[in-house]
Amino acid sequence: MTANILTAAEKIPDYLPIASAPVSREASRRVSLFRNGANQAVRIPKEFELPGKEATLRREGNRLVLEALPEKPKKGTPAALLFALEEMAKLGPIDEEFPDVDEGLLPLDDIDFGAD
Repeated sequence: MTANILTAAEKIPDYLPIASAPVSREASRRVSLFRNGANQAVRIPKEFELPGKEATLRREGNRLVLEALPEKPKKGTPAALLFALEEMAKLGPIDEEFPDVDEGLLPLDDIDFGAD
């Protein structure tokens, strides 16, 4: 009696998508976790280094996903102004009206400078 040996590709049902790019050994690496004060930490190997100084971390099921954030432009530059405007545009319109700051004040007096 011969054993029916299937390859990994033959074991995958037809309705499941197969990634087009092959996964190499370099695509993942086993790392050690350690404590840094009250936080759990991991050293990121050089080949997985992220650009910039900030990243976002989120949980997706049992996975932690770490993504680099774009660097903020230097303050006082035109790029910083554009960045700020783009961030404000994400907030959308303000639904409330601004209060009348002059409400309750006495009317302004006409000032005569004696020019006549």
